[in-house]
Amino acid sequence: MIAAAFLAFLPNTAHAEQSYPDPQPVTGQQIIHDPTVIRLKSGGYVAYSTGGVIGARLSKDRKHWTDSGNAFAEPPSWWYEYNDTGDPWAPDISYRQGRYWLYYAVSSWGTNHSAIGVATSRSGLPGTWDDHGKVFTSETTDTWNAIDPALIQADGRLWMSFGSYWTGIRMVELNPVTGKAVPGATVHHLATRPDAPYAVEGPYIVKHGRHYYLFASYDQCCAGVNSTYKIRVGRSTSVTGPYTDSTGKPLLEGGGDLLLEGHGRYIGTGGQSVFRDRGQDWLAYHYYDAADEGTPKLGLNRLHWTKNGWPIVL
Repeated sequence: MIAAAFLAFLPNTAHAEQSYPDPQPVTGQQIIHDPTVIRLKSGGYVAYSTGGVIGARLSKDRKHWTDSGNAFAEPPSWWYEYNDTGDPWAPDISYRQGRYWLYYAVSSWGTNHSAIGVATSRSGLPGTWDDHGKVFTSETTDTWNAIDPALIQADGRLWMSFGSYWTGIRMVELNPVTGKAVPGATVHHLATRPDAPYAVEGPYIVKHGRHYYLFASYDQCCAGVNSTYKIRVGRSTSVTGPYTDSTGKPLLEGGGDLLLEGHGRYIGTGGQSVFRDRGQDWLAYHYYDAADEGTPKLGLNRLHWTKNGWPIVL
């Protein structure tokens, strides 16, 4: 037990597979993909995800989750501009200005004809969201893909990271009143791979100490037990970068410390987000359960910050 505990605190940059902790045990409705989680002001937790019309899960204790339908009763009509089924992906929930904000993407597999939308709610609960349309879009002539949004406030300004393949992770500034991209906003480049198809996506940025930390999913998603998804991280003193890993290698040159990858029955860990609960940071992600035919399930682990300011998973 002592050896196992010691391994759990090793930096996840070069280690044996067994140093990865298993996700926290959860019960009830465990099936989820690309989870975003928040503790509600009214108490309890909500998780939104890819699937359905933005699938919803509720929990009173962060351990037992119930299926709670969808964020929306039906897809807003504009979603059909981007796919035939009105299918949204990879939501992100946050709270500011007395409202919950839900960002999400609509696209089709294998194209960057994509859009990010936004909705708001006073309670954050499924069925209470008002959609406000497009935030930012991409077309086949662009070198980025407008999916996988995630918000962060920095120095009094509001920013949205996003991106998948198509040269990787990008960022734009948002208008804090409308929640939409500032017209003509610079599209900052945060992370990519040196090799096509530039398999990095699903960014999430948090601030800890004086640094901003960019978490992203690398390699192949969505292939069940054949998925090779893994979570890497880099940091910067500026929200717009440049981001580097613990060796100093830029994320724009393929850098990124390995935070969590598949181990045992927990395959293809990714689609991550970070949420804060009672002063503690938690990593939410999906994995494919090798003991259940590769079903995507909810992974939750506590994040610990080392003395050197790098996150590790507990």
